[in-house]
Amino acid sequence: MTLDSPPRVPKTETQIARPFPVNSRVVVGLAVPMTLAYLSTPLLGIVDTAVIGQLSDAALIGGIAVGAVIFDIIFGGFNFLRSGTTGLTAQALGRNDRKEQQAVYYRAVLLAVSLGLLTIALSKPFLETGLYFMKPSAAVDQAVRTYFTIRVLATPFSLVNYAVLGWYLGLGKSGTGLLIQTVLNGLNMAFNVTLVLYYDFGVAGIAWGTFMAEALIAIAGCVMVHRQIGKRFEAEERPSRQRIFERASMMRMFSLNRDIMIRSFGLLFAYAFFTAQGARQGDLLLAANAVLIHFFLTGGYFLDGLAVAAEQLGGRALGANYREGFVQTVRLTSLWGFAMAAVLALLFWTGGPRLIDIMTTEPDVRQLARTYLPFAAVTPIIGVLAFIMDGVFIGATWSRDMRNMMIASLLLYLAVWWVLTPLYGNSGLWIAMWVFLAARGFSLWWISRRRIRESFASN
Repeated sequence: MTLDSPPRVPKTETQIARPFPVNSRVVVGLAVPMTLAYLSTPLLGIVDTAVIGQLSDAALIGGIAVGAVIFDIIFGGFNFLRSGTTGLTAQALGRNDRKEQQAVYYRAVLLAVSLGLLTIALSKPFLETGLYFMKPSAAVDQAVRTYFTIRVLATPFSLVNYAVLGWYLGLGKSGTGLLIQTVLNGLNMAFNVTLVLYYDFGVAGIAWGTFMAEALIAIAGCVMVHRQIGKRFEAEERPSRQRIFERASMMRMFSLNRDIMIRSFGLLFAYAFFTAQGARQGDLLLAANAVLIHFFLTGGYFLDGLAVAAEQLGGRALGANYREGFVQTVRLTSLWGFAMAAVLALLFWTGGPRLIDIMTTEPDVRQLARTYLPFAAVTPIIGVLAFIMDGVFIGATWSRDMRNMMIASLLLYLAVWWVLTPLYGNSGLWIAMWVFLAARGFSLWWISRRRIRESFASN
């Protein structure tokens, strides 16, 4: 040390880096189980539709479809319980803060139960609002009411399942996450088939089947977590009630979850707006866009697995003050993401016409969907960075930036739609969606460079 160099200040415990492996094997090991888990979700919807379709009543099929949309909006807004819990748990794991790892779980479950009960209390306004905007026929309206009033009772259990899944993912146990999701969807399908086809419960059977599956998995999941806590943590490492209800930690969770909820509703609005604008251009175009947007949404299930890997590894690296690990997480998940997106784009481009023919038998819809297929085919490449950066920012709990960039990207989306749609019609609508996805991804990537410098300044 020279005479004019500053004296060395010992690093505090929170400033000491705690390295851990971050490589392609780890990334893929986290991503693949969750990709498989997410892919089982659309299968559940297909089975529900097929089961209720055996009753030869179009109104019942419509009731399930409309009811599912209402619940998608509700649960889409509450998805922060899964992602927020993952980020906070991963950071506590990186810090080796064993009490906080448990405290995050308890706070998440308490919040899940509270929000679930609040949703039940407000279920009538939710239902009436959904029916007002969708305006189904009288027969479909009755089916929706039957389905909704039963299934809404499962909301506390559903949200507890979000918290349990998020906690396991935060610990890097994506295999357990796969088990939870697979068993949940499997039980749901089994109950639905039994109650509808064997006991003739109709739409109510689908709702009760979901209720029973969610309740059983929530109870089993909590039992699994408590056994895991008993094995993983010593008695003296258990958090006190005061630690669980610590004001600063509770406020941090509420703030994080609020921002993620705004981001989630922003996504829902973007997709709903896309569908609504297609509808304004005619039934054929609405149907063609509905077929094509499923290509992108299906691709999203593959990319979501990598986003979860980014959440867990990014959050853990931040908690461990491990700059190299964080940077490597961003680099590897992005590389794997673009590779996956390229494969999906190639599959959609070459196999798209056949997929379109499978999804619809209407000749005019098939022809129109083929016309706009190139827009849908390249959408995974344009949108992949948004998926990965969402995972990075959720894991790092940089939720304010994520919220702000969602709002800014939505405004840009609407501006591009307003300018291009009168000129180019449906092509302008697809370009606006491209701009929305690209703006989210690149804006978050740009901000992440500054956040990394700030968060790891002590390294």
